[in-house]
Amino acid sequence: MLITEVRVKRVDGENRLVGIAAITFDGSFVVHELRVIEGRNGLFVAMPSRKMPSGEFKDVAHPINSETRQMIENAVLDAYNKLPPGEPAEKPAE
Repeated sequence: MLITEVRVKRVDGENRLVGIAAITFDGSFVVHELRVIEGRNGLFVAMPSRKMPSGEFKDVAHPINSETRQMIENAVLDAYNKLPPGEPAEKPAE
């Protein structure tokens, strides 16, 4: 399985959200709403999630092994870091 496309946009969000990404696998399957977060130890990628009635967040899609998680995180963060410095930030969807 290969990541064949990564689309990233900066967001002018609240808290630590700094970007939103979508990745395409093998030119045939897309995962939207990956979040680029500014953490205590730098940037990281959070998988798409949904808020449950209990208030807890559950991943909608996520890798099941560390190699795939690292591949996704590297691809998304590389694309985010290549955005031009003046790239306008969008407001995140409510």
